[in-house]
Amino acid sequence: MLSDSPERGDVVVFKLPRDNKTDYIKRVIGLPGDTLQVQDGRLFINGNMVERERVEDFVYRNPYGSQIRVAQFTETLPGGREHLILEEGDNRRFDNTREFTVPDGHYFMMGDNRDNSEDSRSQVGFVPSENLVGRAEILFFSTDGTASIFEFWKWPTAIRFTRFFDALN
Repeated sequence: MLSDSPERGDVVVFKLPRDNKTDYIKRVIGLPGDTLQVQDGRLFINGNMVERERVEDFVYRNPYGSQIRVAQFTETLPGGREHLILEEGDNRRFDNTREFTVPDGHYFMMGDNRDNSEDSRSQVGFVPSENLVGRAEILFFSTDGTASIFEFWKWPTAIRFTRFFDALN
């Protein structure tokens, strides 16, 4: 459990509320008492649309070797914290939600890969403070997605060594 409360924009590790065993890592988007909603892919916190600015595309290779480009944005949360998000489009699975009100003692989490994240918009739901494990500070291991965990012979070309030990924003 975290020794102090997380701040909006922190990346945290938490135990999945439905089983209290599975570790998830997501960004804290909503604090207790906040209202959140996604409309046409745009995030609203307490009735205000969160600013985002288009930046260079995120480029990766899929498991079949094809180069994939995904729209990337700098999102600025209330309070001024910035981070990058990926958006394949603004009319995807979780791009239009009901309004959520974060209960006392809970947090609303979202993944930075917005269209491919199981987070508080779906089955994860609100995360109670007792499920928080700690802040994620550095990136320990990263691949480009072309090798599964079991395809260790592909790791030398799939590992993104330049991302090792990068600080998380």
